[in-house]
Amino acid sequence: MDLRNDARVATLLKLAATVVAAGALLAALLLPWVGGPAVAAQRSTGLLGDLPTELTADPPPANTVLLTAGGEPITYFYDENRQPVRSDQIAEVVKQAMVAIEDARFYRHHGLDLQGTLRALVTNIAAGGVEEGGSTLTQQLVKQTLLQTADSPEERRAATEQTLGRKLREARLALALEDAYSKDDILTRYLDTVYFGQNAYGVQPAARAYFGVDAAALTLPQAALLAGLAQSPAADDPFTDPEAATARRNEVLSRMAEQGYIDRTQAASAQAEPLGLAPAPAPPRGCAEAGVGAFVCDFVQRYLVQELGMTQEQLDSGGYVVRTTLDADLQRSGDAAVLETLPTGDPLAAVFTAVEPGTGHLLAMSVNRVFGYDKDDPAQESFNLNVAPSKGSGSTYKVFTAAAALARGYSSYYTLTASDPYVSRVYRDGTGSYDVENVGSYQSTLDLTTALYQSSNTYFLALEDALGSVEEPVRMAERMGLFQFSDPALPQQIVDENRGSFTFGAEATSPLALASAYSTLAAGGTRCDVVPVTAVLDRHGDPAVGPDGAPLALGDRCTSEAIPPGVANTLNQMLRKDVEPGNPGQTGARAFVPGHQIAGKTGTAQDNDSIAFVGYTPETTASVMVLNPKEKQDVGGFGGGKAATVWHDAMAPILQARGSGEFLPADEVVQNGNTRVVPGCSSVRACQAALSDAGFQSSVVRVDSVRAAGTLLGTSPPSGGRAVPGQVVSILVSNGADYVEPTPRPAPEPRPAPSTVAPEPPAAPRTEEAPAPEPAPEPAPAPAPAPEPEPAPEPAPAPAPEPAPEPAPAPAPAGPPAGAPRAPGGFGGAGAPGAPGAPGR
Repeated sequence: MDLRNDARVATLLKLAATVVAAGALLAALLLPWVGGPAVAAQRSTGLLGDLPTELTADPPPANTVLLTAGGEPITYFYDENRQPVRSDQIAEVVKQAMVAIEDARFYRHHGLDLQGTLRALVTNIAAGGVEEGGSTLTQQLVKQTLLQTADSPEERRAATEQTLGRKLREARLALALEDAYSKDDILTRYLDTVYFGQNAYGVQPAARAYFGVDAAALTLPQAALLAGLAQSPAADDPFTDPEAATARRNEVLSRMAEQGYIDRTQAASAQAEPLGLAPAPAPPRGCAEAGVGAFVCDFVQRYLVQELGMTQEQLDSGGYVVRTTLDADLQRSGDAAVLETLPTGDPLAAVFTAVEPGTGHLLAMSVNRVFGYDKDDPAQESFNLNVAPSKGSGSTYKVFTAAAALARGYSSYYTLTASDPYVSRVYRDGTGSYDVENVGSYQSTLDLTTALYQSSNTYFLALEDALGSVEEPVRMAERMGLFQFSDPALPQQIVDENRGSFTFGAEATSPLALASAYSTLAAGGTRCDVVPVTAVLDRHGDPAVGPDGAPLALGDRCTSEAIPPGVANTLNQMLRKDVEPGNPGQTGARAFVPGHQIAGKTGTAQDNDSIAFVGYTPETTASVMVLNPKEKQDVGGFGGGKAATVWHDAMAPILQARGSGEFLPADEVVQNGNTRVVPGCSSVRACQAALSDAGFQSSVVRVDSVRAAGTLLGTSPPSGGRAVPGQVVSILVSNGADYVEPTPRPAPEPRPAPSTVAPEPPAAPRTEEAPAPEPAPEPAPAPAPAPEPEPAPEPAPAPAPEPAPEPAPAPAPAGPPAGAPRAPGGFGGAGAPGAPGAPGR
């Protein structure tokens, strides 16, 4: 006994019984449709009900696509590569080949083909196995659609289980489809749905995957190969088994000739051709394969899921069109700029990040890294350095302190005298006073504008002293948008700890948030949170909705007058001096692009652990940070070096191509501030009276000087400078620390000894009194020492602590106590406990 033959016979008998039973049941249940279209049309609605959503007229969803602001594809999100096309975008020969091999009676049946089912049964019994299926193309479309849209394992099993119930359900749905749609609609839908292998779902991605052409350009032999793959794409894969694929293709061509779609000569000619495979790459998939702006892509993906409430599954299978804000030209220019300064894979990362003032649109994110997930490749990085706070950005934070001072009423001419090093009377470093020093040579007396563009550390700590606490600078930064991507508790923590280091950018800073905060200045005080998306359309081209059915919350998120417009416009004019020519001591000159108004500020973190430059025009704000994201490293130079150079190289081509606008003029009220002229005076008591009459408070401060102890040296701010009413003006008095006693006068020459010769006796008196003899002349006095030269008005000596118990009330910019202890550190002492120290410039 041959057990294999018996098993085969048993299988075929079971198959025959199942098919016959199914046929009988179908005939009974579905007689209206088999009996004729007219009867079916009368009864279909009541018997079958509505089609499931999956089987409506909608084509299968395409891959979700991310577009730049200009409409250029960035990348796609998909699990199954789908690109549905219209009927007129599919070559006619493809439709003929598919009908010939899969459903010869397609144009004659009404969704079910009992004749075809019985023919398949006979063929399979004769062959001793399953050689031909009995399902129509319409039934196959139902099965494929239900399988591919299944959301759970249970639904997938229900779509593929070999049961009579499933067959009956498919049959009923096939009849309903035929009742609702034309044959061409059904065939097009099938060709857009069926799997062809190579992760190609539908004829368009299949045409690209095998031949590198569109579906409309497929030739006869190419169409025959694809039609043959529909039944068994793995077994007949031409890349792995070209012989099997050729045999299957030739079978399709023979069927086409038998059914009259082509003649025998055409079939023979096509069968003689080689397979001619010429695969094109699949569409880019995910951010790692993005054609432009991979790190922007990453930000967009997270924004869609975390901010807008979409799911990754929706992105992978929903067929959305996402319009982003990415500026492709600026992105490519930024990419080139960072690589010109630092090559890919360098331990130092050059990070360029740009936003649009007034909208918050994310324009570009460039890093000398490749977005990817290979941890062993130093050139790859999946952590978005443009967004995450990592290192400090140094003196870029001085802008927030300057803005707070202007908002308080201090003018852009606000003048302070600060020693170097300067020891704070307000801020602490552990148990001692917080102190900083400058990098390079600075005048001790500066106004706010000059101190800002020259980036004086001592001035800005003195300015923080004048403000009395760090709260106003922190709240100003908060209103400008600096903390968008930081711990929400961070601003209050800085205030509670009164970190004097805040003005020196010691906090871990997000490059994107830094650019966004400066864009508030460029927009005249309007803060806009960063947004990377302007539209999300569903597969129908309608605005996408969220889980609650409401449209996704898109649109700009701006707050007008987040800071006073006059403060913003005045700061813009002040910061132009850091970049544009003609301002001695400026730090950002390398960023200048001739012919354009550019404002900006440099920054360098403690020990040169990172450097930064933020520059902006009225249209674009961009930050640049250079840092080692994984360990501490001296990056070399200051913010006006590599960082400003990257900004220039990225922005110059854009500005030259597009031009730029002009900033509004400074606000005169803000520029002049709520300040008064500091009066002159000649003694301590006179100064106290004059200052009181002018509306100021005063404090006597002893400072190191070459003048004798007690000598009046002037005031801080100096006479003729400007100060805010109620401000404490320091009366500077020499403590004599550097005083040198003048050389003492030499002793006078001794008088000559008296003569031993007896004097002549006096003459006899005369009637007229003779004059008395001339007295002996006094010896010439020794010359007095030359007087001490008067001190030059610039620089004024640094103030020292008043020995008398006369506390200086806040918010005075009192000078530093010269003998106060300095905290250890690189360019200055540490900030609040645990905070890094002051940076350079």
